[in-house]
Amino acid sequence: MSNKIVSSFIWKFLESGGIGAIMFVVSLILARLLAPEDYGLLALAMVIIALAGVLGQGGLKNALVQKKDSSTVDFSTIFWISLMFSAVFYAVLFFAAPMFAKFYENEKLILVMRVLGLSLFFGAFSSVQDAYIQKHFLFKKLFFRSMAVAIPSGILGITLAYLGFGIWALVWQQLTTVFLSCVFMLFMVPWRPTLEFSVKSAKKLFNYGYKLQLSWILDIGYNNLITLLIGKVFSPAVLGFYNKGRNFPDFIVSNVNQSINAVLFPALADVQDDIERFKQRTRTSIKCSCFIIFPLMALLASSAAPTVKFLLGEKWLPCVIFLQISCFIFALWPLSMTNLTAINSLGRSDIFLKLEIIKKVIGVTALTIALYQFRTPAAVVIGCAITGLVDMFIDTFPNKKLLNYGFGEQVMDIAPSFILAFVCGFAVYPITHLEIPSFAMIAMQVPTGLALYMFLAKTFKMESYQYMFSMLKDKFVNRKLVQPA
Repeated sequence: MSNKIVSSFIWKFLESGGIGAIMFVVSLILARLLAPEDYGLLALAMVIIALAGVLGQGGLKNALVQKKDSSTVDFSTIFWISLMFSAVFYAVLFFAAPMFAKFYENEKLILVMRVLGLSLFFGAFSSVQDAYIQKHFLFKKLFFRSMAVAIPSGILGITLAYLGFGIWALVWQQLTTVFLSCVFMLFMVPWRPTLEFSVKSAKKLFNYGYKLQLSWILDIGYNNLITLLIGKVFSPAVLGFYNKGRNFPDFIVSNVNQSINAVLFPALADVQDDIERFKQRTRTSIKCSCFIIFPLMALLASSAAPTVKFLLGEKWLPCVIFLQISCFIFALWPLSMTNLTAINSLGRSDIFLKLEIIKKVIGVTALTIALYQFRTPAAVVIGCAITGLVDMFIDTFPNKKLLNYGFGEQVMDIAPSFILAFVCGFAVYPITHLEIPSFAMIAMQVPTGLALYMFLAKTFKMESYQYMFSMLKDKFVNRKLVQPA
């Protein structure tokens, strides 16, 4: 890949990892100050906010990135559409909040939803700003923006939690984050909305974007259906354990995966007319992302109990089972997400929508069986793991025809990373049975597992290891050795 793409990935990874690390530390502190029920209630409120956000912005941002010659008129048009949608959905959310609170028998949800809903307006602005960043590979700006936002919002959340504000500490932290993001981007991104609006532009972009919007509505709706049902069938506390268990692998995989795909999408869109280069970039992305994520998920699953006990405290130990199963689910994401990114980069949002419909029908069926046949939270997560495996196969299917890069070839590409990750995770798991403090267990398991993984990768001369090592060496070592005359 070109230096521009590599540099963009590094900055995007630093941005995702930087803000992710800060927010992760903040979440650990908040988890010790707040109750699982607070996290459960926030998760219920965020279901509706997330769905409204997708309805208001969704695939329109990606339409701007995918279009090769997006103009200032295109950007302003999408901004005004997103802002209009946000206003409509906020009004719906405002008046529907009492019914939602009544359904879950918790009056707190009314005001929580109405306040959190204000983030929709900031989201309309920031989504177009992010599209501009992605389109022009300005990921370095995102890094500085995210670092500047994460620290004050984190401090505010911790302060409010310490003062006894409960769930409101989480609410104001969320709202402050999106508000400050917009403010900082005003100083970093040259784009500004104008009073221009093109119906022709709106139709063309919407024709691509609405299919993505429908796809993401299905995805967000399905994922949040799990949250809604766990909160209703079981309790907010169980929902808090479920969400916190998912947070650990989600934090790791999302940072790596979003970094890769945020850069990959415009990079693929740029070569969509050259299928051979397109396939090569897709293949490199899959192999490298799996090379990074597989060992991290294997080691996290192996050290789940001491990690939760040390970082969150014993009151959160019920989330261990959710964490371990979620590691398997999130390990499959790189393959699915990269294939879907490739499909979208080719402008085939119609295929993307069809895949989502098929997957969600399967997912809802599995969820219904898990909830009403077994009636345990663990069964729900196991059902998600099984459907995740099926989804992975479904997501790879179209690229056999589009890129001549089918499921079998992709499995062969990721098999070495999977096997080595499994071996390393299995090798360090017995350490959890030692009579030593949790921190000592983690300090032994993680470095030992990673060292063993890298040693085996180097010994067996894995292609992903050699590629990434040479890429980083060229970026950070060789460049320093070349001095201007």
